Amino acid sequence: MSQVISNTTNAATHKHLKLGLFGFGCVGQGLYHVLNETHGIKADIKKICVKNRDKQRILESAIFTYDKNDILQDPEIDVVVELIDDAKAAFEIVKAALQNGKHVVTANKRMIAENLEELYHLQLKHNRSVLYEGSVCGSIPILRNLEEYYDNDLITSIEGIFNGSTNYILTKVFEEKKSYTEALKGAQDLGFAESDPSLDVKAFDPKFKLTIAIAHTFGVFLKPEEIINIGIQKISPVDLKYARDHGLTIKLIARAYKLNGKIFGFVAPQFVPADHMLASVRNEYNAVLVEGAFAEKQVFIGKGAGGYPTGSAVLSDISALSYDYRYEYKKFAQGDGLPFSNDAQVDVIVSFPQGASVSSKEFENFKGGYQGNGYQYMTGSARLEKIKEWNDRDDVSVILAPELNLVSLDKSKKELQYA
Repeated sequence: MSQVISNTTNAATHKHLKLGLFGFGCVGQGLYHVLNETHGIKADIKKICVKNRDKQRILESAIFTYDKNDILQDPEIDVVVELIDDAKAAFEIVKAALQNGKHVVTANKRMIAENLEELYHLQLKHNRSVLYEGSVCGSIPILRNLEEYYDNDLITSIEGIFNGSTNYILTKVFEEKKSYTEALKGAQDLGFAESDPSLDVKAFDPKFKLTIAIAHTFGVFLKPEEIINIGIQKISPVDLKYARDHGLTIKLIARAYKLNGKIFGFVAPQFVPADHMLASVRNEYNAVLVEGAFAEKQVFIGKGAGGYPTGSAVLSDISALSYDYRYEYKKFAQGDGLPFSNDAQVDVIVSFPQGASVSSKEFENFKGGYQGNGYQYMTGSARLEKIKEWNDRDDVSVILAPELNLVSLDKSKKELQYA
């Protein structure tokens, strides 16, 4: 029998929390500013642990420490707020905080995605809470909505734009005719993308977020490596021309579906019709579409990159801890336990330089192709594993078709079943 962390919410009792903060970068500074500008949360930062002793900072030196135990071993600190880049070090901090009787707020999507099932059990063992709203889509309160609003709805899918950095890049490329390199630099200058942008542009970041979202949407704990991710770094000028010629744009879409008793999930760029709601989501904004049997389709839109949006989500978690809020992992507790599968196929458009070898026989259902501008295009439906194989090649660009049919391949029945 699965244990469930009880939610002992008492809106009338708000604790005054003492915070220990790990990391004082973009999000950490954003949190500091929003915490000092709001009047509804009773919380103070007692100590901030950082690594670089020589870096100039906006606060007095007395608040900073270079020893993690000054926070982890301080009995006055109620909540550890973890906002560092190193996923492995972050997990050790979170684990030690729980073992020392402290609640945790974090926005480290990679750390959470890689350790989510263990974090669930650690919360049970130590009777403490880990909240991480800021890890998925910045300012959009999607996790708490999945836990509370949709707890009894039969959700069939969750999808959307989960990465603000790539959405900013694609917006600048389409609307301002900037090159990919120019748009990427602009995202880096604004703090939307890291100096090493590979986690964003190769779609690892939205994959981590989708891993977390699947746990709260369908009650399935996955490892990120189980989910196929295809990024935007190989989108070519001819792909952009194809989109403009056909009244389309390109968005990096993360999605998960429940279909035929299985859960499917993947991240990939997609040609999106200009009149689709996701086409109008611009710059660093994210969007999440949730579809359920009862609530039907609902859309959440908000900023997904930058210090203030994520800082505000972290602040919301701190506020929730002041009245003892905890994730209950309700979908997991309900015990459907559906298996995750990549045994599916989707409609794609594949482009590659003339002379490169992609065969029509590699498609499950080849629809056609043509040549132009030194490139060759092929369209049809292909298995997810084949799409991953194409994506591993430097000379092949894979973008999902605008009208997407997800097809589950039921091996026992040897037939195709369409979503």
